[in-house]
Amino acid sequence: MQQRRSAAGRPSGTDGSDFSFRMVVDSRYTKVAKGKSRLSIFLLIQGLVLLAGVFLILLPMVKGEDPNVLGLSSVILSFLSLVIGELGRRQSRSTLLKIYLIMSFVAMFLSVACAMKSNLLLEVIQCRVVNCWEKQRGLLVEAFHVFLEMFVKIFAATTTLSLIHNMSPPKRSS
Repeated sequence: MQQRRSAAGRPSGTDGSDFSFRMVVDSRYTKVAKGKSRLSIFLLIQGLVLLAGVFLILLPMVKGEDPNVLGLSSVILSFLSLVIGELGRRQSRSTLLKIYLIMSFVAMFLSVACAMKSNLLLEVIQCRVVNCWEKQRGLLVEAFHVFLEMFVKIFAATTTLSLIHNMSPPKRSS
């Protein structure tokens, strides 16, 4: 077969009219790449926070206390959401990223409900800082964990929403 030679060094099949479209698509590619790397960092941080959560959930169980069902379900759901989020990030699948968002926020609400059920935040607020540190170290660590989890998940959610928006094809206005 004979190859076509185009004039002025353009690839065959283009006349230059699609230049503006290609520039829009190119910026989306760079935004998606940056968003995926940012989400990777947030997923790593979220995994470390989850590891601390596993430790905080398992510690009372090792001491022989009853397991905290809400806390345990929050940790399990967070782990599943991390796996789905990582798969969605690697495969650039917006559906998996949307499922990750939903599962992540449900896990966060379960974690907050667990803290509210045990009056954790109320006890931390009511006690004085000096007395509280000595007597309630575990409660302070759990409260800090819940706060850190919320903080990381909110930033991961904004990054994920931006990534989903940039993955979607541009809307054509008619």
